[in-house]
Amino acid sequence: MSAAHADDQQVLNEGFDNVPALNGWTQVNHSVPAGTGWFQGVPDVFASQAGAPNAYIGANYLGALNGMGSVDNWLITPTLDLGGTTTLSFFTSHAGDPGFMDKLEVRFAPGTGGGTDDFSTLLLTIGAADYPTAWQQFSASVNVDGPGRFAFRYLGDAANLNFIGIDSVSVVTAVPEPSLYLMLTFGLGLLATARRKFAQ
Repeated sequence: MSAAHADDQQVLNEGFDNVPALNGWTQVNHSVPAGTGWFQGVPDVFASQAGAPNAYIGANYLGALNGMGSVDNWLITPTLDLGGTTTLSFFTSHAGDPGFMDKLEVRFAPGTGGGTDDFSTLLLTIGAADYPTAWQQFSASVNVDGPGRFAFRYLGDAANLNFIGIDSVSVVTAVPEPSLYLMLTFGLGLLATARRKFAQ
């Protein structure tokens, strides 16, 4: 992840200390048949990247009922106000048992509403054969002025999936340069002066 500029601002910082109390996040389970959603981290599988041992969010093959079927489990951020170049970063890991092919997609949707079909921008695909077995940081950037949301999508045949975790999610977005504010103020001042002249 590139270093943030002094004029960037962090609009999301989530360490998943209390998954049931997440504010503004949305879970959607399109698994067939649907089983469990995302859940508090399980230290007996692996500990968190930061914070208390269970301070991460997890998903597993039981996203499909009884672990049989197709998993399609979504975790969607709150709507964020974005100001141009925006970087999402997060850590993820999975249980390293051999023979499983965990897969995570990271997607983006502009705007404030709608369903999972709106997340047509695929930013990252993590896994299948190379899902990290120790916490690893990933990042992706978009360039959007206005509201938007990011989504984590855990998917695949339940028989091929095992267990993943996500931790330390951060979104940093650009804010207007101070010079831009000065130019805007100066421009509005000229407009007000011109209006006064025309009004005389």
